[in-house]
Amino acid sequence: MEFKHRSVLLEETIENLKIRPEGVYVDGTLGGGGHSFEIAKRLTTGRLIGIDQDADAIDAATKRLSPYADKVTVVRSNYRDMGDELLHLGICKVDGILLDLGVSSFQLDTPERGFTYREKDAPLDMRMDQRQPLTAEDIVNEYGEMELYRMIRDFGEDRFAKNIARHIVAAREKKRIKTAGELTDIVRAAIPGKALKTGGHPAKRTFQAIRIELNHELEVLQDTLDEMIGLLNPGGRICVITFHSLEDRIVKNIFRKNENPCTCPSHFPICVCKNISKGRVVTRKPILPKEEELGENSRSKSAKLRVFERE
Repeated sequence: MEFKHRSVLLEETIENLKIRPEGVYVDGTLGGGGHSFEIAKRLTTGRLIGIDQDADAIDAATKRLSPYADKVTVVRSNYRDMGDELLHLGICKVDGILLDLGVSSFQLDTPERGFTYREKDAPLDMRMDQRQPLTAEDIVNEYGEMELYRMIRDFGEDRFAKNIARHIVAAREKKRIKTAGELTDIVRAAIPGKALKTGGHPAKRTFQAIRIELNHELEVLQDTLDEMIGLLNPGGRICVITFHSLEDRIVKNIFRKNENPCTCPSHFPICVCKNISKGRVVTRKPILPKEEELGENSRSKSAKLRVFERE
């Protein structure tokens, strides 16, 4: 199956990266290479490093970016290791970084990858990096009830998390839960009938929670944004596209903290903590998709772009 992924907020992201033809840029979530293609074609003597942990994405992006192979280096890795990967390439500082944190259309539309709740017989996989041994099936069948509850409550923001966790534990005592259809039926049975009529697919939040837990998505974002800001040259920008409130909150808070890191009490007449601002938040409010994009790509509806510029 061809790797397809429609790049969300493409024009807005490219515009906000302020690409310089001689600059060095990093796409930390390469995917199908849509954003990277637009970056690469604007470079003359510059360089682009594309990072992704998904083997299918690496293959697809390498082909897509082949017209610019002399300017592009593709690396299979997690963006959490961006600093180390850049050092291996002899790069200390860059002029722009992009993260598009959405699940790709290819991952969602390829049942065997196990990301979708819409394919009944799809396996419970959900690994962004298929080299890792733990799968969604392992989490569903081996996490304790309290661990499942905490995960679905915190990462799925589902008000029925406790009941869903209880139903999962009860069901797996009879037989191992192996498919998306089995898990979806269990979740549906755990949600009151009235609630099933509103709020979209009943399993959406549970699947999101498992995916985030399995791939450490929020943990990686929380632990690496400061470092990525530190990798930027003066005037360099980092653009982050998020798709749910948990990611967006992390990005917003870390960008704000890097703009104003002062920890002094508000009544202090002068700053004594000596924490120095690393730059400025370009987007006071997130940039959202335009009506035209929303009409063409329904998966863009929850996307938000935030931008930070290094001093």
